[in-house]
Amino acid sequence: MIRIHQIKLPVGHTEKQLEGKIRNMLRLGREQRFTYEKIRRSIDARKKPDIYYSYVIDVDVREGQEEHLVKKLRDPQVVCCHSARYVFPYSGKIKRGTADDRDRSGARPIIVGMGPAGLFCGYMLALNGFRPIILERGEAIELREAKVERFWKEGILDTESNVQFGEGGAGTFSDGKLNTLIKDKNGIGREVLSILVGAGAPEDILYDYKPHVGTDVLRKVVIHMRQMIIKHGGEVRFGRKVTGLMVEDNRVGGVVVNRKEKLESSHVILAIGHSARDTFQMLFDGGIPMEAKAFAVGLRVEHPQAVINHSQYGRAEHDILGAAYYKLVSRRTQPSVYSFCMCPGGFVVNASSEEGRTAVNGMSYSGRAGSNANSAIVVTVTPEDYGSLHPLSGMAFQRRLEERTYHIGQGKVPVEYYGDYKRHILNEDVQDTGRPYSPAIKGEWCFAPVHDILPASLNRSIISGMTEFGKMIRGFDHAHVLLSGTESRTSSPIRILRGPELQSEIKGLYPCGEGAGYAGGIMSAAIDGIRIAEAVAKSLMR
Repeated sequence: MIRIHQIKLPVGHTEKQLEGKIRNMLRLGREQRFTYEKIRRSIDARKKPDIYYSYVIDVDVREGQEEHLVKKLRDPQVVCCHSARYVFPYSGKIKRGTADDRDRSGARPIIVGMGPAGLFCGYMLALNGFRPIILERGEAIELREAKVERFWKEGILDTESNVQFGEGGAGTFSDGKLNTLIKDKNGIGREVLSILVGAGAPEDILYDYKPHVGTDVLRKVVIHMRQMIIKHGGEVRFGRKVTGLMVEDNRVGGVVVNRKEKLESSHVILAIGHSARDTFQMLFDGGIPMEAKAFAVGLRVEHPQAVINHSQYGRAEHDILGAAYYKLVSRRTQPSVYSFCMCPGGFVVNASSEEGRTAVNGMSYSGRAGSNANSAIVVTVTPEDYGSLHPLSGMAFQRRLEERTYHIGQGKVPVEYYGDYKRHILNEDVQDTGRPYSPAIKGEWCFAPVHDILPASLNRSIISGMTEFGKMIRGFDHAHVLLSGTESRTSSPIRILRGPELQSEIKGLYPCGEGAGYAGGIMSAAIDGIRIAEAVAKSLMR
């Protein structure tokens, strides 16, 4: 296989133009056949408003002369490569019987939670013959959607089925971003993307530098994956909250569901998500080893999408590229301030899951056609910042911030103009010119003193970061930019400890994904879910 780097073409080019560029770079004759695969496509906007795509392409010239051709070209952009194709390494068949017999046998793995980690773990186990049982405390997407919409419109919260809990996890009501910093040496990441495409996601996520599917498409993809799990012998049971573990002689024997039902299993996967606070408490009370970990908190910031487009593209709108994206980091502040979960053309959403506590997140539909861009502006906090090394201290810190947010907004999402926020924190006049911006929020909202939510040190860090970002994107720190609170669920505040075989000290118990502290986002959680599926399958095959 030949890999070509930095194939540069104007945005709006045709597939024929791309093929011609490949042929010219490899100096192939008109009659010589080849096939190619797009590995990566990024945007080169250094000469805006002239914008280009930059590709990484794998080419098969079929004659098997790749090495000779590469040596002949002596072009550093053209190299030989071997693409990693992931194959699940185990295949098993668990004997069929009645449902009760199967549960009592303990042979079937139990997965607790159906966010990205639990979903992909269950998908891999099911398709390879291990017939998992997935227990999800929330509802199926079809019912969950109605509960979430009702909460946004009427403020009626279902604490078991909401933006955080239910089929697909918290990522279901997000932008559906699929980028990750994990190096994909064995091809698991690409396998995750391939599975998503097979379930209905657009094919361009396989090669886009910043892939996303949008909440609307992601919901359909999750439903398709659930149907495939069931088709291949797995089970999905909704409305099943795990309220206890069955442990004997330092080995897991099953779970207690809804405080009454007992299900036996020698392999239990904890894919509980970053917001399952009552489950964290239950695990801590049961002696499961865990520790507090660093995470990030901050506020959501909103700008008119046209402001971001003009900075990134040199124009207010772009018919082909759509809504522009940004990722910003300010290292002049200590700790550093950075943007998180940026949602082009999206909405701020009330993402609360507990009564009397308010948290926000960002969400975009696949078209990213909303009038505003939003992202979280966050600062990393550690056990030193929230005052304790107790494993649940970070969770308590989150709750205090969310309670303060709830009271400040009187149950609604509190919003404040950045100029007002800055004026109160710095006690100085702030220039206030131009037309005020309007928020795009799913859920009831009100103007309120957002500056009273976070500790003073975090507020000052955010202002320092916003000032730096204003130098990178003109207008980013404008007085009429909107801030809302609180962004407190960036990742899990807890790590459930696991060893080299990916098990807890309790044998047969597998902490998994973002909630267990081993992932941060849809892709890394899905990858961790597959790694856990491998470990469980290996154990079951012994």
